[in-house]
Amino acid sequence: MSDYLIAVIVGCVEGLTEFIPVSSTAHMIIVGHLLGFKGDFAALFDVFIQLGAILSIIFIYKERFRRFFTKDGWNRERGLSVWHIAAGMLPICIVGYLAHDFIKGHLFSPLTAAAGLIVGALLMMYAEKRQGGKNDQLVQDIDKMSMKQCFTVGLYQILACWPGFSRSGSTIAGGMLAGVSRNVAAEYTFLMAVPLMFLACIFDLVKNLDKLGNGGGVELAIGVVTAFLTAYISVLWFLKFLKNSTLTAFSIYRIVLAIAVVFLFL
Repeated sequence: MSDYLIAVIVGCVEGLTEFIPVSSTAHMIIVGHLLGFKGDFAALFDVFIQLGAILSIIFIYKERFRRFFTKDGWNRERGLSVWHIAAGMLPICIVGYLAHDFIKGHLFSPLTAAAGLIVGALLMMYAEKRQGGKNDQLVQDIDKMSMKQCFTVGLYQILACWPGFSRSGSTIAGGMLAGVSRNVAAEYTFLMAVPLMFLACIFDLVKNLDKLGNGGGVELAIGVVTAFLTAYISVLWFLKFLKNSTLTAFSIYRIVLAIAVVFLFL
């Protein structure tokens, strides 16, 4: 298969799955195995193209990010601030930094991803059950989220260190359990993802840039552009979906996918 076609396929998978609760990591592991896309360059590629997904969120929420660079963006009393984002980032930054080598060395496999898919699905189902029929008691405006709720979401985000668990799945479910509506939890997840993913990408790229060698620049560019376009479409669709639907369909999909992975790789 052409390297360019592989770049398009992997870029699409990254963009479509990065921000919906199905685990982009699990899908990238599975697709990488099926395409035979492995090795040092594949590892670098998977990290680098996340920048395309990050740019899609910046584009969608450009007014919100512009506000973060103003005085009001640092004022905790005037809606969602930089401090609210930082509160959600803090737990996983600490755990991710300390456990980075262990996670990369021991947890990135199809079967560990399958386990993460199932446990993450159960968490989402539990969050839906706990939140059922309580809409009038939930935070319906992202600017009304408290620092405590943001930090609680950040604690749940630690679960995403396990491949397959899904960062968006754990944080959206965590937000729901903290008293936030699905849509608000999703929006907070997307906004928090930008600085968090950017830092993670830079951290991984610094450690793996020597693996680029003398080629691969075109494939990386194709992957980034593809991830940007597909992530943009995916996020807008997901936000619209959540207005009238629950996370149940994603939970079922995750369990079916996990079973398929077990049969496929065993």
